[in-house]
Amino acid sequence: MDSHDVRRQWADRSGEYSPAYYAHYGPDETSESVREILRDRVGRDAAVLELGCSSGRHLSHLFDDGFTDLSGVELNDEAFDVMADHYPDLWEAGSFYADAIEDVVGDFDDDAFDAVYSVETLQHVHPDAEWVFAEIARVAGDVLVTAEIEDDAEDAERVERDEDPDVNFVRDEFPLYYRDWGEIFGGLGLEQVDRRDVNRDTVRAFRAR
Repeated sequence: MDSHDVRRQWADRSGEYSPAYYAHYGPDETSESVREILRDRVGRDAAVLELGCSSGRHLSHLFDDGFTDLSGVELNDEAFDVMADHYPDLWEAGSFYADAIEDVVGDFDDDAFDAVYSVETLQHVHPDAEWVFAEIARVAGDVLVTAEIEDDAEDAERVERDEDPDVNFVRDEFPLYYRDWGEIFGGLGLEQVDRRDVNRDTVRAFRAR
């Protein structure tokens, strides 16, 4: 499976882990952790970008808390129809990009957003596309937040391990790559200023230097 295969699977996703699936469950504890970090680090006037926003459950949590300058990137076109139905005020107020992260982030200016965050999204980026991590660091002006599954022992939905010990295929379908995001973004010049465990997610906050 290459990076194009991974993108295609997410673009066509329906049922479990689809935009409608996440809209049904709504904001969760990870949404709350992201909100707390952004409110403390950049405030409600910040320009915020979510990578892999799906139908907007995490962005809606920010919107309801008073964040107004919100943007999202999402590969699955269905997500925006679901967002318009479930979170119409967010849909009207936000700016959204229906494309792969790799095809969008390079077009943004340096420090284009005060805050950038991802929730269980970067873990699905194929190794062929890891160059995008530097681009993400480049556009995050003040803070970057990652909420990703980093340890296979914490991944309760793991089905079986591939021959590569750092990847497994969830539901035998799409890959989840286990990465140390502190090491990755620290190596790109960002300083980790917060780390917390929220259910199976490792939530890290980085400050741009």
